[in-house]
Amino acid sequence: MAETAGSREAVVLVVQHEEEAGPGLVGEHLVRAGLRLDVVRAWEGEALPADLSGQAGLLVLGGSVNCEDDAAAPWLPGVRSLVREAVNGEIPLLGICLGGQIVAHALGGSVTTRPQGPELGAVPLRRLPTVAGDPVLGEVRDGTPAAQWHWDEVDRLPPGAVPLLTGDDCPHQAFRVGSACWAVQFHPEVGGAAVEVWAAAEDASVREAGADPEAVVNAVGDVEPELRRVWGAVSEAWGAVVLAFAATAANATVLDVPAARSL
Repeated sequence: MAETAGSREAVVLVVQHEEEAGPGLVGEHLVRAGLRLDVVRAWEGEALPADLSGQAGLLVLGGSVNCEDDAAAPWLPGVRSLVREAVNGEIPLLGICLGGQIVAHALGGSVTTRPQGPELGAVPLRRLPTVAGDPVLGEVRDGTPAAQWHWDEVDRLPPGAVPLLTGDDCPHQAFRVGSACWAVQFHPEVGGAAVEVWAAAEDASVREAGADPEAVVNAVGDVEPELRRVWGAVSEAWGAVVLAFAATAANATVLDVPAARSL
């Protein structure tokens, strides 16, 4: 019997690095778009798949670990391998914060700890000319706020990367590699509630860096409606790329069973 194109469910592999850094708003919009999320809770010891067979997309989330600290996060080499496979195979990929840093590092860029301290709160982004026409981030307006929570940042893009968004205090806020890989430094998946949890957990570190945890939380909460509107739309745009890839893959693997020969 022939398998019809599009009959298989489109699945996104989600790599989660810690308990309080799940897919959040991005995940909600991907599910709403008709995708299924296969979440690997890596910090709990859940194993990553050996490859991306059967996956329509790869979503790598944020976390507090350094992207090169394989001792603290022994699953990172496996994530880097999946990132390279996704880029080589043009499988849609989205890396968020730590996930974006992993993308940069895995593909030949570099990541550093910010000498000026962490970027926290709601920060306006700046469009670069190269973002025009981008299928995922092309409609993001100049000055759009994004939730930020990072001590490290990409300081050198991978070879061939296209910078898309920048910021006043962080140059590489979003970039694309190849036709289907996007990486962002900010957190499109969170609102005020998630940032409040992070602020409570890292209160001492935030204060030591010279920031006020309550002010950081309030800054994100004040713009949450816009965050939800803009980054929800961006999530759906990436989801559309995933669905298009899944449909193409399904069409390419339809099984045509030959008719039985007459004897």
